[in-house]
This record gives sequence, C-alpha cells and structure tokens, in this order.
Amino acid sequence: MKTILVTCAIIHFDEKILAVQRSATMKLPLKWEFAGGKIEAGETEEACVKREVLEELNIHIAVKKRLSPVSHAYPDFKIQLIPYTADYVSGELKLREHADYKLAHKEELLSLDWAEADVPIVKELLEL
Repeated sequence: MKTILVTCAIIHFDEKILAVQRSATMKLPLKWEFAGGKIEAGETEEACVKREVLEELNIHIAVKKRLSPVSHAYPDFKIQLIPYTADYVSGELKLREHADYKLAHKEELLSLDWAEADVPIVKELLEL
C-alpha cells in the first residue's frame, strides 16, 4: 500500500485553534482534522500547507514550526501526516470542502471526534 504524504496546519487565531470537520461525502466522514492536504510533485511541505489552507478555507497563514510527523494505516490507505503550527494572517474563513469548523482552546480539542492520524498531533499539541 502506497503512503500518501499530507501536510496539515494547526492554525492559531489568537489563543484559539482551528479544527475542521470532514463532510459526510469525504473519506472518514464527519471526523475532525487539521486543515491540509496532499503534497504535489516538486512542492515543499510549507508551500503545500499554505496552498491547501487557502484552497480549502480561503485564508492566508504564516507557517511556524514543524511538529512530529504521524504515520497511520487506515483500512484502504496509508498516510504520513506532517503537521505545522501556523498563525492566521488574513482572509475571511469560508469552508469549501468541510462540513463545519470550531475555534477552540487547546484543552477543548480532545472532546472532538478526530480522524485517527490527527490524534497523536492533538496530544503533542497539548504538551507544547
């Protein structure tokens, strides 16, 4: 099974963090995740996460720090998820693919039903 390389952004809006809920028609329906997507050929991780956030959420971010990548095998695909912390810079948040979003304090994140690959990232974030 091929591993899909994916970046995601832990986006800070002042003291809150953005979580997005996958739509009912996406793989892993209605699970929560950090916004991001697949790295395209020749693209850096940082460029990918900025592009994906702009495409999915209509906002610009400033990428900060790379956290620990997570490898996870789902039943029909394998993912290496590369998380970055980021700060919201500009733009009006518009969901183009996702069902919902939440701006939550770090401690509130564990109450969401996360996609399995995102769980270790949430735990690492809580330790920062």
